[in-house]
Amino acid sequence: MTPAELEARLARLEAYDLRGVHPNLRLGTASDRYAGWIGQIYPEHYRREIKTRPRRLEGRTFEERVLPVASVRDYFEHFDVLELDFTFYRPLREADGRPTASLFTLQQYATHAPPTARFLLKAPQQFFAATLRRTRGGRVTYEENPHYLDAEACRRQFLEPAHEVLGERLLGVIFEQEYRRVGESPDPEANIAALDAFFGTLDGDVQAHLELRSAHLLTPAYFDWLAARGLGFVFSHWTWLPPIRRQWRLCGERFTAADRNVVVRLLTPLEMTYAEAYARAYPFDRPVPELAGTRQARDMVLDVTALVFRAAIEGVVVNVIANNRAWGNAPDLARAIARRVLEEVRRRSLRASD
Repeated sequence: MTPAELEARLARLEAYDLRGVHPNLRLGTASDRYAGWIGQIYPEHYRREIKTRPRRLEGRTFEERVLPVASVRDYFEHFDVLELDFTFYRPLREADGRPTASLFTLQQYATHAPPTARFLLKAPQQFFAATLRRTRGGRVTYEENPHYLDAEACRRQFLEPAHEVLGERLLGVIFEQEYRRVGESPDPEANIAALDAFFGTLDGDVQAHLELRSAHLLTPAYFDWLAARGLGFVFSHWTWLPPIRRQWRLCGERFTAADRNVVVRLLTPLEMTYAEAYARAYPFDRPVPELAGTRQARDMVLDVTALVFRAAIEGVVVNVIANNRAWGNAPDLARAIARRVLEEVRRRSLRASD
């Protein structure tokens, strides 16, 4: 990258143009239709199209303000990739083949997104969560999932329609598994065997990226299995997981996805619950000092930057997915990472010229 190209890319960041920052980096966000991003990512005219819906978390009610799906056109004028998570809550087709509301929403995204758009979809929890969270009469319970690791249903109700709708724009699928305490978890070897049967059935259907949220299951044997299968390990900055730099050591300092992509999800501060992070970040229109101004936040940005430069050595592309809850405002988090990466490019260029 020439000095002129570097300065041009830094200048584009002022307008939140986060595309093509570095050949080994794609920047994106977890979901996209936040009204709090008007003036950053979305033009002012979207204020006339905001819809509201209530969101209740731990006794508090928040008003979520969302934009129409058509705003994805504007989103991809700023970002390279988008993670869609509504598919986590419901498959694209029912067991009898009927389309769900999620399928219609995905079709809208496909209609409005440009041909160059790239999507990461979250697999339905119905097929990858061992237990499902239920609320009845205000009481939260967790029930065993009868469809856990049902590969044929996952293919029929999710993967096949996802490919039909998105085609080559489907970059990969994130399989997220809930946190499980040691006493409630299977033996790590048994867990690998169960996952191997599931992904063996799906072999070749999709580039899968796995996010297990139980650190005790992240064993050397698990990472060896990921590498052998060509499955991606998701580097996740999340409540009860170790920092990204430690995850890098745990995985043997290697990238495991067959397609040479890696997914990094920046979700919540470490040791902070979803509800607390959500409350602090709301309404998601600016960086929040108690989230973005901490040493932990600085380390998170540095860890991602280090991964990008390691990926450059190995010919891997790092797909960074920023979440409002990790920083207060996902576009600003993505911009902070972009700046840090470009500053490192400049530093290395100056050192090489000395």
